[in-house]
Amino acid sequence: MAAKDSNTKSFVLRIDADTMEAIEKWAADEFRSTNGQLQWIIAEALRRNGRKPKAKNKTTKGENNGL
Repeated sequence: MAAKDSNTKSFVLRIDADTMEAIEKWAADEFRSTNGQLQWIIAEALRRNGRKPKAKNKTTKGENNGL
């Protein structure tokens, strides 16, 4: 079993069959998994609407942060 990213949350999504079929086809066209396609769609919608959270600064202790 693959290791899970500690920041990834799982949830159940109910979606109608026609929409799911369209997402699966779109994912295949883009060489993504269905899950990956859904993550991309959500991230893109958040970005386009100015709602994507800012990335956390991942500097390590002792770095000068480019100063």
